[in-house]
Amino acid sequence: MSENDSRTDPEVEAALHKAIHGLREAHPDASAAVVLYPWQRNVLIGVLVVTIGCAIAFPIPTLITLTFLSTFFYVWTLIDRLILFYRGLDGRTIIRVSDEQALAFPDTDLPTYTVLVPAYDEPNIITQLVTNVGALNYPREKLQVLLLLEADDTATVAAARGMSADFGMTILEVPPSDPRTKPKACNFGLEFATGEIITIYDAEDNPDPLQLRRAAVAFSRLPDNTACVQAKLAFHNGSQNLLTAWFTADYALWFNFVLPGLMRGSSPIPLGGTSNHLRRSVLDRIGSWDPYNVTEDADLGVRIAASGYRTAVLDSTTLEEANSDAINWIRQRSRWYKGYLQTWLVHTRAPVRLWRTLGPIGFGRFTTLLAGTPIIACMNMVFWLITLAWILGQPRVIQDEFPAYVYFPALFCLVFGNTAMLYMNLVACRETRHAALIVAALTTPLYWLLMSVAAIKGTYQLISNPSYWEKTAHGLPGSDGSPEEGATP
Repeated sequence: MSENDSRTDPEVEAALHKAIHGLREAHPDASAAVVLYPWQRNVLIGVLVVTIGCAIAFPIPTLITLTFLSTFFYVWTLIDRLILFYRGLDGRTIIRVSDEQALAFPDTDLPTYTVLVPAYDEPNIITQLVTNVGALNYPREKLQVLLLLEADDTATVAAARGMSADFGMTILEVPPSDPRTKPKACNFGLEFATGEIITIYDAEDNPDPLQLRRAAVAFSRLPDNTACVQAKLAFHNGSQNLLTAWFTADYALWFNFVLPGLMRGSSPIPLGGTSNHLRRSVLDRIGSWDPYNVTEDADLGVRIAASGYRTAVLDSTTLEEANSDAINWIRQRSRWYKGYLQTWLVHTRAPVRLWRTLGPIGFGRFTTLLAGTPIIACMNMVFWLITLAWILGQPRVIQDEFPAYVYFPALFCLVFGNTAMLYMNLVACRETRHAALIVAALTTPLYWLLMSVAAIKGTYQLISNPSYWEKTAHGLPGSDGSPEEGATP
C-alpha cells in the first residue's frame, strides 16, 4: 500500500504543487525554470556578435586574443585545483567517526531521520535497493524511509511492494507531471518527511550501514551553521573495464582530496547527488531542491554557502555502480555538465551579491568549478586539434601564427597541466588503495576526450532542452554489486 493511499487528493495536489513550484515562488531568482534572464541573454549575444565580427575582420588577432584568454583561464583553474589538492592531502578537514563512537552514541540522543530513495524504471535492482537501505543501523522508531516512485512506473512499484513492508519502508507514489526530475520527486517526498535530518540514496547505492549514526554524531560535534554532511562516494565495480576504472579514479580524487580542500575555505561545495545529510530546518529556510535543475545537488551546495551555512565531508563511503557503457556514461556526464552551467547561470543573476557573500576567492572558485569544468571540457576539443596539427608536423606554422607570449604559456599549460593532472590521479589511486587502477590513471587523457564529447552535448542540450533529465541505466551486465578491494564502506 502506498503512502498516497492514506492521504487525501488535496494533500497530494498541494504537495505536488510545492514540489514543482515551491522554490520558484519563494525564491524566484534561485530557480532554473528560466535558463537565462534577459540581461544574461543580451550579454551573451553581444559577446558572441562582437567575437564573430572580430573574427571576420581581424582573424589572426582575434585567434591570438582568444587563445591568450583561454590559456590564462586554464592556468588559473589548474593552479586553483593544485591548491585544493594540496590542502586536501592531509585529510584534516574530513570528519571521522569510528565504529565504536557511532555505536556508543545513545539512541535517545539521535535525531529523527528521513531517507529519501528516488527511483524510476528500476525494477531489476529493487531487491538490491531495499536490502542495502534496510541494512542501515539506526533505531527503527527514529527512521523513516520513503521510496519515491513515479505512479505510472508500474513495474518498479510492483517490485517494491513485494519487499518494502518487510523492511519498514513506505512507498510514496509521485503523480506523473513535468518536469520529470529527481529533485521534483525529492521535493514531493520532503512534504511527507518527518525527520530532523534528511538524506538521499540513489537506487543502486550501497551505503555504509553506520553512515546515519556517523552523520548524526558529526552534526553533534559541528557548529550550528553546518547545514550538510556529505559522505564519500566510490564504486564497487571500478575494475570492470577501463571506463569504470577512469570513473573510479575521478571520484577518488574528487571526494578524498578536492572536496576536503574546499572545506578549508569559504567556497561553495558542489554536493554529490547522494549521501548528503541535510538539516531539515535549513532546507525549509533556504528552499529545497530545484526541480528544474538537472544537478540539483550542486545547486543546493551553492545555495547553502551563499546563505552563510557550511558543508562538511564525512569519512563514510557509499558504494555505487560506475557506468561501464560509454554511451550511458556520456548521457550521465552530459547531464552533469548541463546542470553545472545551469547552476552557474542561476547564481550569477545577482553577481555583486554573490561576490559579497562568497568573497573574491569563493566567487572565483565557484566560477572555475561550475562554469570552468564544462567550458574547459568543450575547449579541450579545439586545443587538442591544434596539438594534433603540431604533432603531425606543423609546429612552425603554429609558432608563426602565435607570438611567444601566447605560444609558450600554452605549451607550458599543455605539458605541465596534463602532467599535474596525471600526478593527482596517481596519488588519489594510491592513497585510496586503488593501486590496481594505475593504468587507468596514466591513460586519463583518453577519459578527457569522452568528457569533451559529453560537455559539448550538455552545452547543446542547455539551449535545446534545459530541464530534460537524461536517465542513466543501472544494473548493467557485468556489474554484480560485490565490493572490491579498496572500495569498502
